Amino acid sequence: MPKLSPEDVERLARAQPAPCAHCAPLAFVGWESFPGDKSDVALEGVGTLWQAGEEDEPTLEEHHPAGTNYWSPEAPIALRCFPANRSEVWCCRHCGHAFLRYTEYGGYYEDKRIRSLQPELIVK
Repeated sequence: MPKLSPEDVERLARAQPAPCAHCAPLAFVGWESFPGDKSDVALEGVGTLWQAGEEDEPTLEEHHPAGTNYWSPEAPIALRCFPANRSEVWCCRHCGHAFLRYTEYGGYYEDKRIRSLQPELIVK
């Protein structure tokens, strides 16, 4: 996937429509684990905010100036902070609604997470 700048991501977010019937079950306002009973066939990858192998490793620091946390629906989407800075942008093939996707790697598991890309929460 091509690398997207924060400005690219913001443009995608501002131009997107509301979720359609195909992607609405995935349009979580905060980070959620990708539902095991849902398919991502309606989504297509558009780009990534970071490419493995780049010289600068993205920060693991989060951005929560209003006391939110990782799981908060109102948490800012800080494109230069974790986990958005390690995310990919995917869009619905039917309506174009945009999502951030991120995979959390634990000791013995992978947790694929998804969040609707909400322009009003974006912080560059």
